[in-house]
Amino acid sequence: MQLMQTFKIPLARARTATVTIALFVLAGAALSVHAQDNPLHLIDPAVISVGTMGDAKPYAFTTADGGFTGFDIELFLNVAERLGFKKEQVVFTGQEFSALMPSVANSRFDVAAAAIGTTDKRKETVDFSDGYLAGFLTVLTPDAGITDVATLKGKRVGVVQGTLQEIYAEKNFAGADLVKFPDNNSAVSALNNGTVDAHFLDYEAAKDYSTRYPELRVAVNIPSFDAPAGFVIRKGNDALREALNKGLHEAMQDGTWKKLHEKWFPGTPMPEAYLPKP
Repeated sequence: MQLMQTFKIPLARARTATVTIALFVLAGAALSVHAQDNPLHLIDPAVISVGTMGDAKPYAFTTADGGFTGFDIELFLNVAERLGFKKEQVVFTGQEFSALMPSVANSRFDVAAAAIGTTDKRKETVDFSDGYLAGFLTVLTPDAGITDVATLKGKRVGVVQGTLQEIYAEKNFAGADLVKFPDNNSAVSALNNGTVDAHFLDYEAAKDYSTRYPELRVAVNIPSFDAPAGFVIRKGNDALREALNKGLHEAMQDGTWKKLHEKWFPGTPMPEAYLPKP
């Protein structure tokens, strides 16, 4: 009798143990279901959150109603649809360029899309999809005396912080005084009021600004095909990277990429690598 009393579990404690075990079982089942329901390892499995820019026309910019559009936006929406996401399941948020990649690395966004060039340095902290765009770096200026890189010596030249243009200018614009801005709009505003003599940016964006401000002209074009734009993904999220690559190549092969390029960059040459293969 004494032996049986020694190993007897009080009823209340037994009930607690049973509930605890049940909770562990349920928690394990929930984790299993969550893993199955989130194969792309998204922050929210029902939504793709995308960091972008609001002033990088024609790549990504805000519309009058506060939405986002542009080449990168439409291309990403098309790729996301191929992954099974509807337009309303893709949420775009505007940020300064320099904050985009850190925000993906820190899991604030699943993806960043804003014509972001792929470089080895950037790949130390984030991953990239395959490339989907290549183009030119351009000097925009009202100064007729600026005709090539050499004539930038002694000039105040604007660059957007964290961009390929900043990296290139620091290496190649000897003697130029580089002035860093958070975005193109603030740099062009400084250019228009004489705070800087030139602004170094992407060709397509420069072309748009020169149309809006006739006193500004495209003075220098520098080829930049060694750092094609790609979608930025959190380091190690191979499932999402591979899914985006598959969608990108489908969009290129069926002519969607070509149509979007013709819409947003009329008259600009298209790299053969992004066009449909026979």
